[in-house]
Amino acid sequence: MTAQTRHSLPLYVQLSEMLIREINAGRYVDGERLPPEREMAAQLGTSVGTLRKALADLTEKGMLERVQGSGNYIRAQADTKSVYAFFRVELLGGGGLPTAELLSVDRVAKPESLPAFGTSDQAHRVRRLRSLNKTPAVLEEIWLDGDYAQTVTAPDLSESLYLFYRTRLGLWITRAEDRVLMGTVPDWAPDDFGPRPGSPCVLVERISWAQDGVRAEVSHNWIDTNVARYIARLA
Repeated sequence: MTAQTRHSLPLYVQLSEMLIREINAGRYVDGERLPPEREMAAQLGTSVGTLRKALADLTEKGMLERVQGSGNYIRAQADTKSVYAFFRVELLGGGGLPTAELLSVDRVAKPESLPAFGTSDQAHRVRRLRSLNKTPAVLEEIWLDGDYAQTVTAPDLSESLYLFYRTRLGLWITRAEDRVLMGTVPDWAPDDFGPRPGSPCVLVERISWAQDGVRAEVSHNWIDTNVARYIARLA
């Protein structure tokens, strides 16, 4: 685990979210006993106190049963509330903690090539490099309708963009439609992203709806399939 930055989630939440993704990916199975807390904390490079807060969060979500004198046992279940519930990209081996490096944020005119969304003719364009367990995996370009905020600046953005929407803009993304396509890596891709600009790449286009049923956002995600994959599980 890395040190907490100004806009990242608290370390125990990062850890809890990582474990949720590991459980959903099947890397921990229902009924499995976790290693002793001190051993597990050492494996994850965190303190026992931080680990215990993460395990308490999992227990509250119903994904962990803590048996006094015996240990902590996985209780896998679908539809667990998670900060990254809408993030559908995992490492090839499953799971992986998502983090984001902001590349740019600008208010620009909506390109005609985008699906129709929102009411403004402008949008906030957010470009990020997403990593899983520190490995660059996804190039992300999000278009948020301009009527939700006059300005969005780099200091405004949190590790989870949807969390920023809810806490700062009063916007809740309630459903999304994903379209898996083939595209090419854009010319603004940083050197850290494996595939080079112009090369073929899996592209996921997402249309997202707000709580009032209006299309609020469109996003494009270019996935480095050498390290990650798009996955959707049906309960």
